[in-house]
Amino acid sequence: MGALLVSSVGDLAAGLALGFMTGTLERLPGLIVLVPAAIGMRGNIFGALGSRLGTAIHTGEFDGTLERRNLAGQNMMASAALTLYVSIALAVLAKETARVFGVETIPFTHYLTVSVIGGIVSSTVILAITLAVATLSVRRNWDMDNVAAPIVTAAGDLITLPSLWLTTFLLPIDRLPDLVTALSLGAALWITANLLKRRELRIYRRIVRSSLFILILAGLVDVVAGLTIERRLEHFLTFPGLLVLIPPFLEDAGALGGILSARLASKLHLGSIQARTVPGLNSWEDILLTYILGTPVFFFVGISGTIVAHAVGLATPGVSAMIALSMLAGAVATTGAVFVAYYTAVISFRFGLDPDNYGIPVVTSSMDLVGAIALIISMVILGIA
Repeated sequence: MGALLVSSVGDLAAGLALGFMTGTLERLPGLIVLVPAAIGMRGNIFGALGSRLGTAIHTGEFDGTLERRNLAGQNMMASAALTLYVSIALAVLAKETARVFGVETIPFTHYLTVSVIGGIVSSTVILAITLAVATLSVRRNWDMDNVAAPIVTAAGDLITLPSLWLTTFLLPIDRLPDLVTALSLGAALWITANLLKRRELRIYRRIVRSSLFILILAGLVDVVAGLTIERRLEHFLTFPGLLVLIPPFLEDAGALGGILSARLASKLHLGSIQARTVPGLNSWEDILLTYILGTPVFFFVGISGTIVAHAVGLATPGVSAMIALSMLAGAVATTGAVFVAYYTAVISFRFGLDPDNYGIPVVTSSMDLVGAIALIISMVILGIA
């Protein structure tokens, strides 16, 4: 609960930043399509890193050092490589998805510049936070599975949105987007040609190869979530305070699913639960915990989002409507998180795959889409849209 509340407060700051980005969103059409995916990428990559480190702590493989050839060092290198690969892929997905659905957009090189530079800046900070949480978990006897997902996803929101926003001011610089595009593609080709061939980097190669497809697929889901919000953007611009809700709501839903996913992955590795079609008793304890945690979290999001929006002069539909919206959509999103987290862990484990690599990316991206749809449906039900 402590980690989730820290997550919610951090996400409110991110939501406040998004609420003040209305001018940027109007000036750069189609940018909102990229925003959930760019934010989600940080949670997907570094949430999965936290999940892997959590399992390593439980199994005694994490020694706290960052040498290139050890487990933590190769995990760090893999996360950096995946950041570049997925940033490029998200720019392509955002541009093409917007084009297919007839949404007016900025040029591809602008998408790529925002995605890559914003991604590298924010990922550097979030990587340091993730490693610090792992080290503190060992020293203070915390369960990494309980604290990593909320803290990493909150940090992803809090740092990524300002990074993306600041990067947009680089776009008018002559030829810069073209230069960033060329350098990014060149760096990706160099990494592919060199690091993936080194035998001593066995853990690095396995993580990159097993994670890349699912991260790109998760990015596509996040882009569709952004497109969903783009279609209703006029309602969010009417009540900019609703934009304050988006980051904390989506990331808390993802964090709840991430906690469940990480706990199930560790238990599957340790053999304390079985990969059953119908959850067993030990699994139901974790599922019930997810709902118990979710109820006060979404109430807090609704009321605190209203307070923050009013404090800075952003219009909202009212405190009761904001709380009802967060609670109703939260119930739907939590149910979706439980379903996706459990069956992603079980199915990946049954196929001999590492649920630490698949659980959090699938859960957080699914929650971005399910959460966005749940918010919009709840807005319609409550008469806000």
